[in-house]
Amino acid sequence: MTVSSDFDAGNGKLVAVGDDYVIVKIEDEPHSQLENVSFKQWFYFRVSGVKNGRTVKFTIANAGETTFPDGWPGYNVVASYDRKDWFRIPTSYENGALNWSKNCAHNVIYFAYFAPYSHEMHLDLIARCMMVPNTHVRSLGKSLDGRDIDLITVGHGPRKIWIQARQHPGEVMAEWFMDGLLDRLLNPSDPVAAKILLEATVFLIPNVNPDGSFRGHLRTNAIGSNLNREWGPTGDYQAPTLERSPECYYITQETIKQGCDFFLDVHGDEAIPHNFLTSMMGNPRWGERLQRLEGMVKGYWMSINPDFQVEHDYGPEAPGSANLALGAASMCFRHDCPAFTLEMPFKDANDNPMPECGWSPDRSKIFGASFLDVLLHVLPHLRE
Repeated sequence: MTVSSDFDAGNGKLVAVGDDYVIVKIEDEPHSQLENVSFKQWFYFRVSGVKNGRTVKFTIANAGETTFPDGWPGYNVVASYDRKDWFRIPTSYENGALNWSKNCAHNVIYFAYFAPYSHEMHLDLIARCMMVPNTHVRSLGKSLDGRDIDLITVGHGPRKIWIQARQHPGEVMAEWFMDGLLDRLLNPSDPVAAKILLEATVFLIPNVNPDGSFRGHLRTNAIGSNLNREWGPTGDYQAPTLERSPECYYITQETIKQGCDFFLDVHGDEAIPHNFLTSMMGNPRWGERLQRLEGMVKGYWMSINPDFQVEHDYGPEAPGSANLALGAASMCFRHDCPAFTLEMPFKDANDNPMPECGWSPDRSKIFGASFLDVLLHVLPHLRE
């Protein structure tokens, strides 16, 4: 058997192989200057030469050394033969190693942390949106590896809505969410979408971090910058800059140019098996208006979608303690608008569990589409 990860979003290096076992390790991302760490968590690799009918044990030997080892208990790996249909395999985490076994139906199989959303799929999504009448696609600028930071703009209403995903590139459920949201938003037969586009202009960035996505990173761009710490300075560390974080720089400049009345930053969480929105409570802008809008958004989403909940999250922040180098906190402060980080699980949504698939691309897309109902509900109240 052989192991390879030399492809779009691949990460996984062979350590050892035998007749009935394969051991790999996850490789480090470039060192983060600000956080003084090399992140690692995302994996995606191909095993070929598997003998049909033989059960093989697969092991990620350094799972205990990853950035979020608390993400492994309760997690089940995803696998595919054709890279289209992905399924879960029962997985165990013991003594710092992630283990699973599979009697493979074919002699080539792929394993990943979550069903990948490749750069080619991203380009297909952008092209699909571009073909919809009255939808504008353009590049805000280039990443450090020379990839476009794609912006989709639709609608002509006065309220300015920003939705972005994959600051952390390995959190691929975020782009699946955007895929489902865009399918509904650009459907001319959908009355909710049509109403939103009359009342708002919507700016969408399906992949903020295309370099990290292609390189097989969980958290950083081409040179190790954690983009969700690059929206403002941290002490003497200046951000965003064209040298370290052009992605954040270009988006920040465009939001200043266009304005922002609502901001959603879409992510995934490794350890918490729930969907949730962060709170604006620690932001210096926090007050009666933002508190009312936060309650409106969370309460309405929970009332229409059992995959959303408010009991499990990161907990409250002390007043004025928000880290304004984070995307949502920065936008809330800069534009005095509701701004949230949405987290989805790598595991399952335990409030509405589906063990056979866990949290999945399909569930992410449906969840993304459901957000439009929430947006329409809150839209008239954003500047009250």
